[in-house]
Amino acid sequence: MRIIGLDVGERRIGVSKVDSSTRIAVPVGFLLADGSEWQEIRKIANLNNTNFFVLGLPRSNEGNETKQTLYVRGFARTLAKMIPGAKIRFQDESLTSVEAESRLKARKKKYEKGDIDAEAATIILQDFIENFKEEAPLPSPEESREAKPGIWPSNEGLETLQSVAKKEKNKVVLEAKKTKKKLKKWTLFGIPAIIIVLGLIGVTVALKWRDYNRWQYEQWVAEQEAQMVAKTFNFTIRPGETIFDIKKNLLRVDRNGGGEDTEDLVENYTSEEIEAAFNASYDFEFLKSRPEGASLEGYLFPETHNFYATATVEDILKAFLDSMGKVISDNDLEEKYREQGLSLHEGITLASMVQKESTPTDMATVAQVFLTRLDYGWRLGSDVTVSYALDVLDPNREIYTDNAVALRVDSCYNTRLYNGLPCGPISNPGLNALLAVGSPSDTAYLYFLTGDDGLMYYGYTEAEHFQNIRKYCQVLCNTSL
Repeated sequence: MRIIGLDVGERRIGVSKVDSSTRIAVPVGFLLADGSEWQEIRKIANLNNTNFFVLGLPRSNEGNETKQTLYVRGFARTLAKMIPGAKIRFQDESLTSVEAESRLKARKKKYEKGDIDAEAATIILQDFIENFKEEAPLPSPEESREAKPGIWPSNEGLETLQSVAKKEKNKVVLEAKKTKKKLKKWTLFGIPAIIIVLGLIGVTVALKWRDYNRWQYEQWVAEQEAQMVAKTFNFTIRPGETIFDIKKNLLRVDRNGGGEDTEDLVENYTSEEIEAAFNASYDFEFLKSRPEGASLEGYLFPETHNFYATATVEDILKAFLDSMGKVISDNDLEEKYREQGLSLHEGITLASMVQKESTPTDMATVAQVFLTRLDYGWRLGSDVTVSYALDVLDPNREIYTDNAVALRVDSCYNTRLYNGLPCGPISNPGLNALLAVGSPSDTAYLYFLTGDDGLMYYGYTEAEHFQNIRKYCQVLCNTSL
C-alpha cells in the first residue's frame, strides 16, 4: 500500500510518499497553495494508486491546538470532498520544519523553502509509517487523535471517569473502616489515628472531585472549539481578479461552511460591510508606497485562505494583504523593480497588466515589451487597461457600446490615450506576473498580440505587428471591450 504525506501550509504544501512494504518515506516535492493544489494532489494520488493521506498536525509548544491546526483540519475536510473515499490521518508534526532544514543543511547542497516543506512531509510520513500496521483495521479519525491537551473525552468518557472516581472513593472508605478497628487506640503526636485516616479520605475525595470538575470544564472548551471549527469557510482570490470581482464574491460567501441545518446561522456579508472594509486603513509597510487615495487593487495576493464564520471582511482582506507582504519580502520585489526603473507601486501596476495580457509562459516576454516601450516613451496601447477604465466608468457598458468610442474613453487608466503606466493596478497579479516584471526576458520585441488560437505573437516593427493581426487575430482583435 502506498501512502501520501502532506505538510500543509498556507502558501506551500510539502509532499512525500511511502510504500508500506519498504516503510521508507521519500520526498516528492512541493505544491503552491494557489487553488491548483487540489488537481495536483489528485494526480499524485492517481499516479501512486492510493487514496490514503497523512497530514501533519501542528500544535503549540504546550501541545494545544492553534489557528494553524484548525487550518489543517479545514484542509482535510476539503481534501475529503475533492477525493471521495479518501482515508485521512493526522500525525503530530512538532518541530518537523526545524528538523527538515537541519537535514538539508547537513547535506551541504542548495535548497529552497519548498524543499524544506517536502522534507518536513517526509519526516511526518516516516513517523507515521513506523507505527502503522497494515493488517490492522484503520482507526477512525476520532480514534486516530491522540489524547493530548486540546482533545477532550466524549460524554461517554466522562461517565466512565465518574464511575471510576466513585469506585475509588468507595474503595478508600472501605479500607478506612477496616483500618479504624486496628488503629482505634493508636495516636500520632497525640492525635487519634482515626482522625488522620478520615482526613486522608477527605483529601482523596476532594482531589477526585477536582479532577471531575476539570474534565467537565475541558469538555465545555472542546465543545466551543468544535462549534467554531464546524463553521469555517474558504475564500479564494484568483490571479487577475479585480476588486469588483472580489466584492461580488464576498456577497456570495457562505459563512456557515454549508451547514444550513445547524442552529445560530451566521448572516452573510452586506454591501455596506464590504465597502467599509475596502475603504478602511491598513497598517502594512508596503501600502505606504501607494499614491494618496489609491485603492487596494493589486495588493490582495491571489490564493485561498480559511476563516472562522465570525471573521469580518477586514479580517479577510488583512489575510490577503499579509500574504502580499510576504511575497514582496521573500522575493525582494522592491529591489528588483528598482533595477527596472520602477517603484514598488509601479511594478505592481505593470504586473497587473501582464497578468491580464498573457499566460504564465509568456509573462516575462510581455513584461519586456511593456518595459521597452516605457523606455522609448511610447504609449503602452494595452486594451486591458481600457477595459478596466470602462469597468470604473461604465461597468454595464451602457454608454460605451462601440469599441472605437471605448478606446477613446477619457481615463487615467487608458494607455491607448495617455503615455506611461495607468494610474494604478488593473487587477490583482499572481506570483508569476509579479516576478516577470522584476525579471523580464532578454528579448527586444516592441509589439505583441494574442491570436485566435490562444498563442502569443510578437513583432519588432509596426508592419510586422499588423501582419500578425491579419494572419492570427481576425476574431479576438475585434472582440468588444
